[in-house]
Amino acid sequence: MKRHLKRILELIFVPLAAAIVFIEDVLLHYLGVAMAAFGRWPPVARFEGWLAGLPPWAALVAFVAPSTLVLPVKLAAVWFALQGKFILAAAAIGIGKIVATALVARLYKVLRPTLLRLSWYLRAETRLFAWRDGLYAFVRALPAWQRATALLRQARIWLAELVSGTAPR
Repeated sequence: MKRHLKRILELIFVPLAAAIVFIEDVLLHYLGVAMAAFGRWPPVARFEGWLAGLPPWAALVAFVAPSTLVLPVKLAAVWFALQGKFILAAAAIGIGKIVATALVARLYKVLRPTLLRLSWYLRAETRLFAWRDGLYAFVRALPAWQRATALLRQARIWLAELVSGTAPR
């Protein structure tokens, strides 16, 4: 009985965990590229320079503050859902999540050196990343993840050959 329950839970949670790891990797990569380009705009670069010079307690406030900006987006999603506009509700949540993730990731990159001067923050970050890295290692070691990665690699090679004109016809 336990073996069957374990297998059912694996069938449910392993693809979910793999999807989360994949989406996070892709989303954070491309959002990081976009936000780095945005950070080169002179007014944003000056603001980031000012943020980097904040004392640790103020850097912590600046890092946490954007989380409150997502609240109106969530309230709007609830309002849309109450109006029966479920597609708008889902879009509001999706767009809000992407924008918030991009903003927090950029702030983290700018403020991390200052935040690391807080000893409790360093300990918490170390524990969190150790846990995350263990989870990622587990997911990436799964045969399904490795097969999917191999298929994606083959598809990229095929597409590159197709675009360059060297693909077999």
